[in-house]
Amino acid sequence: MTTFAPALHAEWLKIRTLRSLYGTLVALFAATTAFSALAGAETPEPDLDPLFTALSGVLPGQIAAITFGALAVSAEYQAGVLRLSLSAVPRRGRWFAAKATAIAVLALTVGLVTTLAALAVGRAGLGDAASGLSAGEQVRGVLGSALYLTLMALFAAGLTALLRSGVATLSLLIPFVLVVSFVLGDAVGGATEFLPDKAGQVVLYETYDGTLGPWSGLAVTALWTAAALVAGAWSVRRRDA
Repeated sequence: MTTFAPALHAEWLKIRTLRSLYGTLVALFAATTAFSALAGAETPEPDLDPLFTALSGVLPGQIAAITFGALAVSAEYQAGVLRLSLSAVPRRGRWFAAKATAIAVLALTVGLVTTLAALAVGRAGLGDAASGLSAGEQVRGVLGSALYLTLMALFAAGLTALLRSGVATLSLLIPFVLVVSFVLGDAVGGATEFLPDKAGQVVLYETYDGTLGPWSGLAVTALWTAAALVAGAWSVRRRDA
């Protein structure tokens, strides 16, 4: 019987062989740190939130995280790769769990390095404007932002397994996080707090208003992600390879 560790190792090897996935992780680091550096270099405003400014590169960087999760799963639906994967790991639930775990571990690792670098360059640009940030707030910002990026990558992975298409997932999620949630926020007010992206982004702020706090916001995003992964696992188990 195939155990989980060999399945996880196989998924890790597959991710290592796909250069496009490395490209998305490099883009995640580059975009996040670059935009944080630019935000920190701007003239500070009186009502500036220094933690959000330093970590604001996470907002464009999340597109790369979403792309990573989508591409890691959509590669299985090309040229019969999924059939080969399931011949090696016949238990489909175990295979999908191994795939999601590999995505999560890599996204979290790169996310931690990225958000730490973003905070450093953002704070350097802000100078004295960031002097009031406590060590606890900075640790929460770095760790929470990395978790947020990981959850968004897994959210995309679950949707891709459900839709069986990376293109469909990216066509849905990228406009959603860039445009739709802002439009809905203007239209329906506080309900936007519970959207998967908006909820998790509370962790980027030093001060925050509203129903959700940093960790409860991440919990809401985690619930959305769990629902997407469950739906993706159902699709893998019930539909032909």
